[in-house]
Amino acid sequence: MFTTLGLFDSVPCPEGKQCSLTTCMFSHKIQASNSIANEKRASSSTNDEHVSKRLKIDGNSTPSKSTSNTSRVTPNIQRPAKASVSAAGSNQNTHPVSQDISRLPSISRKVSPPPSGRTGSQSASKASPLKSANASSGPVPSQLPPRKVPKESLNPRMLQKAPATHTARSAILKKLHGAMSSLNEKIAKENDTSNKCFVLNKDELVTMALDEEEKVAKNSAGVYSNVIKLRIVKLTKMGKEDWTKEVMEHLNSRYYHIQPIQPQSLKSSKPITTGLSTKEEVLLAGALVTPLLGLEEFGYVTKAPSLSDVETAKRGVIESKGWEKCDRCGGRFQVFPGRREDGTLASGGPCTYHPSRPIYPPRKKTDGVTGSSEAYFSCCSESVGTSTGCTKAKTHVYKVSEVKRLASILQFETTPTQQDKNDLGPVSFDCEMGYTTMGLELIRLTAVSWPEGNELLDILVKPMGEVLDLNSRYSGVFPEHYASAIPYGTSVKQTNSSDQKSEKDHKPLQVVESPAAARALLFGLIQPQTPLIGHAIDNDLNACRVIHPTIIDTVLLYPHPGRLPNRMGLKVLSRKFLERDIQMGGDQGHDSKEDSIATGDLVRVKAGELWKRLRAKGWKFEDNHIIAPPGQASQDIRKAAHELGFATGYKRKSTSNT
Repeated sequence: MFTTLGLFDSVPCPEGKQCSLTTCMFSHKIQASNSIANEKRASSSTNDEHVSKRLKIDGNSTPSKSTSNTSRVTPNIQRPAKASVSAAGSNQNTHPVSQDISRLPSISRKVSPPPSGRTGSQSASKASPLKSANASSGPVPSQLPPRKVPKESLNPRMLQKAPATHTARSAILKKLHGAMSSLNEKIAKENDTSNKCFVLNKDELVTMALDEEEKVAKNSAGVYSNVIKLRIVKLTKMGKEDWTKEVMEHLNSRYYHIQPIQPQSLKSSKPITTGLSTKEEVLLAGALVTPLLGLEEFGYVTKAPSLSDVETAKRGVIESKGWEKCDRCGGRFQVFPGRREDGTLASGGPCTYHPSRPIYPPRKKTDGVTGSSEAYFSCCSESVGTSTGCTKAKTHVYKVSEVKRLASILQFETTPTQQDKNDLGPVSFDCEMGYTTMGLELIRLTAVSWPEGNELLDILVKPMGEVLDLNSRYSGVFPEHYASAIPYGTSVKQTNSSDQKSEKDHKPLQVVESPAAARALLFGLIQPQTPLIGHAIDNDLNACRVIHPTIIDTVLLYPHPGRLPNRMGLKVLSRKFLERDIQMGGDQGHDSKEDSIATGDLVRVKAGELWKRLRAKGWKFEDNHIIAPPGQASQDIRKAAHELGFATGYKRKSTSNT
C-alpha cells in the first residue's frame, strides 16, 4: 500500500463508517462533520435554536486539516448512516456555531499523566533520573540531571572488527543482559530505600549490557569469549552491594557524577581507646619492637651486601641481556633500559593477567568423595589454569627481589645517628611503588607521627629507570600527579575558595629527584632507636634501601594462621580490628597517608591490649618509666611482652614441627 499523498482527499471513502483503516487515503470530512453536528444537537436538545450541521472555523466553509484530524479521533462519536451534506461542502443554509472547538469533550478533557513505573526513552528523559526507575522508592535526590536513555534493541552494536560472529555475540549479550536483569530485580524488591535510585528501567538495562559487551569486544578482542563469559559468571555470583557499586560507576560514566552510598555500619570508624596518654603509648611502643635477626629469609635486610656481591649481581644483569620474568603473567620478556633504537622499553607486547591472587578454598570432609574445591581468582571467579587472564596492560613488568641485585641499583644504608637531635618519637610510614626498567621502584613516600597521625612527610619520588607502569591501580599515583608536582621545599599557596572539593584534590605533591633523596628526608625524621612502624615493612624498607634496627611490623603483630611467609592484608586487619574501611578507591588506587594512619592505629590497639595484661601482672607507669612489679624476674619490658605472645609471629614457623 503506497503512502497517502493527498490525491484522494476530496473523494469520499467508499466504506463510509465501515472503514477500519487508521490512515485512509479517502476523505472522511463529511462523516466527521456530521458526527460533530449530531453531538452538538444532542447536547443542546433543550434549546430551540437550530444547530448547524457544519463547523465553521475562521470564516472558511471547509474545516482545516487539523480540525478534521481531531474530529476523526474523537471518542464516543458515531457517524450518521446517511450524510445530509453534499460532498462539495456547501453550507449556504447553515449558521455559525456559537460554541468553540475547545469545548469538545475530546479536546477539553484533562489528560491523565503516565504511570510512574512507565519505561521508555521519552518518559525517562522527562522525569527525574532516579524517580523514573521506581516511584515508590522514597526520597530521591532532585538535583541530579535527567538521564537521556537511548532507545536500543538487544542487538550487538556494529564494530569495524568484530571479535566473534553476530550470532555468537547475540547469544552472549542475552545471557549478560539476563544476569544484569536478575540483579536489578533483587535491588528493586528489597526494602532498603537507599539503593532504590540505582534500580534501572528496561532501556537502561539494555544500554548497560550493550556498553559492557562493546567495551570487551573492543579492548579484549583476542580473548573476547573468555572475558565476557567470566564476566557473566561473576555477575551470577555477585552480591547486592557489589552490583550497586557497578551500577553507580555505569551511571557516573554515562550520565552524571554521584557520590557513593556507604553502608551505614562503615560510615564512622571505631574510636580507639587505649586508656593511655600519648607519652605512655610512646613508652609502651618499645615493647612491641621485633628483632630483625632470623627474619632474613622472609625479605628483611639486616646487613648491606658486600661489594663482591654487588659486582656479581651486575655481571648477571649484563649476561642476561635484559631478559626478565613478568611479575604479572609469568611470561618471559626483554627490557631495554634507556630505550631501544625504535623507542621501545620492553618486548612481548601487551600483558594479559589476573590482577588478584588465587584463592584456595579450605578443604572439606567431602572433598575425598566429590573432589577437592578448585582454586579460583577473585577478580573474575575463573578457576586457576583455565584462563590466561582477565585484564590487559600495555607492557610486561618485573620485580627485583634479590638483595644483592637491589644493592647493585642503589646500595643499602643503615639509619645514621643524628648527634644534634635527641630521641625522636615513633614514625609510621608507607611507600608506594611503580614498575620501571629497573624493576619495582619507589615513587611515593609518606610518614606520619605516632600515635597522633600528623603528617611529617608526603612526597613523590622520581624513579631511576624509565617508567613502564606506575601501578596506579594500587599505588594511587597517576601521571597527572607528576605533571602538577612542585619541587620539594617549594611553598604552596593556601586558597580559601569555597568550591574546593578536598585538600587531596587541589594540593599538589612535592617531588624529589631520586629514591636516595627521599631516603635522606626519611633519615631526618628518625634515629636508630626510633620505632619505625609499617605493614609488611620489609617491602617499604627495601624500596628505600634502608636498614633500620628498630621496627614494629603489623604483619608480625597480627600473624597469619598459616605462619610466615603468609601475611594478613592491611585492608582486612583494618576492617576487623578498627572497623574502618580503607583502600576503597577502586581504580584510583591506595592512599599512602591513609595506610600509614591505619597501620599506626593497629599498633595502638595492640599497645592497649598489652598494657591491660601487663597491668594485671603489676606493671605500672612512674616518672615517665614503666616499672616492673616487685619480685619480677625480668625487668625488660620487651621480653615481658614477648613472653605474653606479642610480636612473636615469626617464631611460629621455627617452633612448628611441620
